[in-house]
Amino acid sequence: MTARPRPHLPMRPAWLCRNCAAPWPCGPAQLALITEFYGHSIALAFYLAASMQEAIDDVYGLGLRPDPSAMHARFLGWLSLARRSRRH
Repeated sequence: MTARPRPHLPMRPAWLCRNCAAPWPCGPAQLALITEFYGHSIALAFYLAASMQEAIDDVYGLGLRPDPSAMHARFLGWLSLARRSRRH
């Protein structure tokens, strides 16, 4: 019996990947999200924006101050790169 690969899901409130411990969405999570939302890029952007807001809320809940530009790059910044690479 072959073990199923573990999904790369966020662990809250740290928003680290449960599988690889990288900041979520990690590379494998990004690939999985692109696959899951294929053809629905606007829905993916909304999902990631909502996740970013939850992550910001969690950071404040931990008594820290989030870096808005870093959070944007982490959650949404890679979307334009993913769309560009799919076009070529």
